[in-house]
Amino acid sequence: MPVISMFYGIVITMFFFDDDQHHAPHVHVRYQGKKASLSISDGEVLAGSLPKKQLKLVQAWLEIHNDELLANWELAANGEQIFKIDPLK
Repeated sequence: MPVISMFYGIVITMFFFDDDQHHAPHVHVRYQGKKASLSISDGEVLAGSLPKKQLKLVQAWLEIHNDELLANWELAANGEQIFKIDPLK
């Protein structure tokens, strides 16, 4: 599960070949013991939960980096190496 970005204690990862459970392009997010899967396209929580403040930060990051995330999703879906994405500043 490669880490693609980290900011403000939030860790964002993307699995290889991970389209069975949620089908839609998504990321996995961890923050202080909490875990959630969020849709790349609209930031919707697909599973799990995050504190409201951290959820808003991740949703903003998803919007800013949407194109890069979708490119990473395509790579991961094909089992190829994905790249790091700049953190939220």
